[in-house]
Amino acid sequence: MQKDKLKQKLAQYLGNRENIFFHYKGRVSLYAILKAMGIGEGDEVIIPSYTCVVVPNPIIYAGAKPVYVDIDPATYNINTDLLEKAITSKTKVIVCQNTYGLSSGVEQIIDIAKKHKLYTIEDCTHGFGGQYNEQPNGTYCDASFFSMQWNKPFSSGVGGFALINNPSLLEPMRQLEAEKIPVSLREKMNLKILYFIHRYLLTHFTYFTFVKLYRWLSKHNMVVGSSSGEEISSIKKPKGFFKDYSNVQAKEALRNLKGFDDVLLKRKKNARVYTDFLLGTGKNHVSLDLFDNHAFLKYPLRVNDRDRFFHLAEKANIPLGDWFVSPIHPVQQDLSSWYFDAENYPVAVEMAKKVVNLSTDTRTTEKLIQFLKKYIDLIADTNRA
Repeated sequence: MQKDKLKQKLAQYLGNRENIFFHYKGRVSLYAILKAMGIGEGDEVIIPSYTCVVVPNPIIYAGAKPVYVDIDPATYNINTDLLEKAITSKTKVIVCQNTYGLSSGVEQIIDIAKKHKLYTIEDCTHGFGGQYNEQPNGTYCDASFFSMQWNKPFSSGVGGFALINNPSLLEPMRQLEAEKIPVSLREKMNLKILYFIHRYLLTHFTYFTFVKLYRWLSKHNMVVGSSSGEEISSIKKPKGFFKDYSNVQAKEALRNLKGFDDVLLKRKKNARVYTDFLLGTGKNHVSLDLFDNHAFLKYPLRVNDRDRFFHLAEKANIPLGDWFVSPIHPVQQDLSSWYFDAENYPVAVEMAKKVVNLSTDTRTTEKLIQFLKKYIDLIADTNRA
């Protein structure tokens, strides 16, 4: 079984393979963890105010309410100085996120959670393979969830898994396994086609065309996508949400895990090139103090006019990421359905207006550095919000 082989491979990074549970997507893994923790109606779950819609959604699907905490502009993660103010008698869980692959403030979050007798969940959708103070991401909190979507640390097209570190949660997680819906033959065939396109047809020259097409098709539920239209436009749980993970996906994940350690080294090497360049020009950059705990799935850069910057990058065939175009990416309409009031989270709102992501998987940074030099005036000057 490919899934058994994948568990064994993941355990080399994370420990006991019996504590790993696969799901169709990372958000499904989060939902399973919340259910195993007994989270339901009237409960509150604290999350960073700079995240993806697929994080608050499972909380709402479980009947609970997401409560946001503003972020530190240096780390893009929860500002731990603001955390305790968000805790109420209804709080049951704190989600600790490693944005772009950066883990920060984990011990402080866990200490605060223990003080108030709360569960902790590590959002490792960006952070697989990275470490926090020489301990693997995902191994600090009661549980963690990971993503194997496109453009994640390694990919199976779509996919996710949970890692359980609190033994009391293992039996509830095992019981939930029987409720998972099998992946359909149509979905498996759809994924195989997407694997072929991604492997053989996606290049620097076709990148923008395929990304735009894929997002449009997935938004309209015409292909297996990272997010369906329902997830972006509504807080209603999609039909068939609690889905299993297939051997087709596991086979692709194993293929993409080959050479993964070399990919991690390349990401850090390229990130150092970006920081050295930006530091020398007085522009905002990821601090060298954060490198040891950063896996650099993406390199965040703040720009003064993001729309123009993206337009110029597309003309120059420079692939850029857009995490996050909204504090609850990618939702850009009224965020009140997700219990988000923009006035309360000024740093996250400001970051969502300015951040672009530089690729760290590239073989060479030379072309991108030349692009940054050419449009240096569009890059924000400081590391402040």
